[in-house]
Amino acid sequence: MIVSIHQPQYLPWLGYFDKIARSEVFVFLDNVQFKKNEWQNRNKIKTSEGWQWLSVPVIHRFTQKISEVEINSTVQWGRKHLNALATHYSKAPFFNDHIDFFEQTYAQEWKYLADINVHIVKYLAEALGLTDKKFVLASKLETKEGSTERLIDICQQLGADIYLSGKDGAKYMELELFKQEGIQVAFQDYEHPRYDQLYGDFEPFLSIIDLLFNCGPDSLSILKKGE
Repeated sequence: MIVSIHQPQYLPWLGYFDKIARSEVFVFLDNVQFKKNEWQNRNKIKTSEGWQWLSVPVIHRFTQKISEVEINSTVQWGRKHLNALATHYSKAPFFNDHIDFFEQTYAQEWKYLADINVHIVKYLAEALGLTDKKFVLASKLETKEGSTERLIDICQQLGADIYLSGKDGAKYMELELFKQEGIQVAFQDYEHPRYDQLYGDFEPFLSIIDLLFNCGPDSLSILKKGE
């Protein structure tokens, strides 16, 4: 069984969903330290003037785990994000297929960042057609603190014999420990595919909603061209 593990991100890019597509179980690594202004609380969309950030405002303390980070509810960020999607994607061919979900999502009161991230990722995976995947929260499992040991614990508890890592995983993982436990490590090396977009020249490394809004039912086959 193939397991992949990644921090819960906000509106992730295509490579994140390639990991999901290539795995049987995807684990949201929500029990590690939050890193502000990376990908856990923001991502990029395309506009007529280039790409822009959509950022979820958060309240956090240093060393706080992702699962503990709260959203700053004093800021009207949900309305702003919904307006941005409507402004920049309303003319995309498949925008109307998904906007109801985002309207309902942004109308809810979300306390924790991880909760909305997981909610959106699960929807987007289903929208792509990845309906046979199992999702697990790392915070619901008993794991050690060391980075490699934590990953091995997760794989063992889920019965994985293959761990699908990002391409840079070898820089921080102790691969010998996986070998000792009989777990094979495979590395993702995702090449970003091109597809039809709004607003001129192709812009890579955006949120996957750019692909879904523009390509609809063809999104998964386009996604897999990067494998």
